Amino acid sequence: MTGKKARLTLNQHHAVELDLHPGTVGRVALDIRPFGAQQLFTYDPGFANTAGCESAITYIDAHNSVLLHRGFPVNQLAEHCSFLEVCYILLQGEAPTREEYDVFAANITRHSLINQQMTRMLSGFRRDSHPMALMCAVVGALGAFYHEELDVNNPEHRELAAIRLLSKMPTVAAMCYKYSIEQPSVYPQNSLSYAGNLLHMLFAIPAEKYTVNPVLERAMNRILILHADHGQCPSTTSVRTAGSSGANPFACIAAGLGSMWGPLHGGANEACMRMLEEINTVDRVPEFVKRAKDRHDSFRLMGFGNSIYDHFDPRAAMLRKTCHEVLSELGMEDNLLKVAMELEHIAMTDSFFLENKLYPSVDFYTALILKAMGLPPSMFTVISAVGRTIGWIAHWNEMHTQTLKICRPRQVYVGKPQRDFTSRL
Repeated sequence: MTGKKARLTLNQHHAVELDLHPGTVGRVALDIRPFGAQQLFTYDPGFANTAGCESAITYIDAHNSVLLHRGFPVNQLAEHCSFLEVCYILLQGEAPTREEYDVFAANITRHSLINQQMTRMLSGFRRDSHPMALMCAVVGALGAFYHEELDVNNPEHRELAAIRLLSKMPTVAAMCYKYSIEQPSVYPQNSLSYAGNLLHMLFAIPAEKYTVNPVLERAMNRILILHADHGQCPSTTSVRTAGSSGANPFACIAAGLGSMWGPLHGGANEACMRMLEEINTVDRVPEFVKRAKDRHDSFRLMGFGNSIYDHFDPRAAMLRKTCHEVLSELGMEDNLLKVAMELEHIAMTDSFFLENKLYPSVDFYTALILKAMGLPPSMFTVISAVGRTIGWIAHWNEMHTQTLKICRPRQVYVGKPQRDFTSRL
C-alpha cells in the first residue's frame, strides 16, 4: 500500500491499482471499480464488507459500541432531544434553532391527518391482518394521492414528501392498530408532542378523555429516537435500492417496511415477546437458558446479543434505564415481564452470556416497554418503523443529492451452462 492507492496482485503476475476511499472516521474502503475493466468482481454474501454508498448521516463503530447521528452520540440525543429535533438533525445535518424547530414542528403537525379514502381502504382487509401488512399497503397507497405532484429531483418536493411521511406515519400506525382491534380511529391532536400524539391515537377512545402519562411519553420519545437510524441495515438498503430507480418515496418507504418486518431485523422485538410467551413462567427460565447454551438445540434466545456490535448495543443501555422507569410507573404484575426480568438478570451475571457478549438488546427492552404499555406483540415492529421512517427519508433524500446510480449487484452464477433445448413432452 503506497500513498492513497493499494496494489492488488492477481495470479502472481498482473497487478491492479485500487484507490483508497477513506471516510471521516472508521475503516478505509478499497475502490474496486477498476475490477470491471479486468472482467472481475467481488463475492461478498450479504454485502457485509461492501460499501454501496457514501453517507454523512450515521456512523457505527462496532468494536467500541459507538453510534453517531450527524456526529452526535445517540445516547445524548435520546437523553436531551425530542424526536422531532432528532428528525431535523438527521434531515438537515445540524441541530435546529428555536425558530427553525418551531417552523419544522408546525409543518409536521399540520400534515398529520389521513385522507378518509385511506380509512375506507382498510375495510377491504381482514380484521386479523398483521398491522405491518396494513402498514405496507397503506403507506404504498399514499403514492396514489401525492405521486403526480412529486418530482424526486426537486429539493422542495422532496422536503414536502419528507414532511408528509413523518407527519402521517404515526396516524397510519395507530389507524392500522385500531382497525385490528375493532375500535374507531382517533384523530391526531395538534397540541401534543409527536410521541404523546402517537400514544393518544393508540390508546384513546372517542367516548372518554385520555391523558398522556408523561413517563410513557418520555419512553415513547426515546424508543422513536433510538430506532431513528442504524446505517445501512436491510430496510434502509431496501429504501435506497428502490430509490435508486427514481421511485417515489412512498413506494420506497413501503419497501423499507416490508424489509423491516422480518424477525432478523425490526421484527426481532416481536420475536422476543413470542419467545417470552413460549417460556411463559419464571420457573421455566432455567430450562430455556440451558437449551440456549446447548449448541445442538435449535432454540435461541431472541433479544440478546447483536449482529453489528462486538460488545453491547449503545442504544440498549439507554432503553434499559427507560424500561425500568416504565415498569416502576406501571408495576410488573404481568408474568411475561417477570420472565423478562429474570432473563435480564441471568444475562448480566451468567458467565456464558458475558463471555459470548449476549447482552440484552434494544429489541429486548423495546418489547418490554411496549408490552408494559399495553400493546400486543404484532404492534412492536410497527412502532419501531414509525421511528425508523426518519432514517429512511434522510437516506432517500441524501441519495438524491448525489449522482443517482441504480443499485444492481452482481451474482455468481452456479446454474447450468449454455445448452440446446430438446422438448421432453
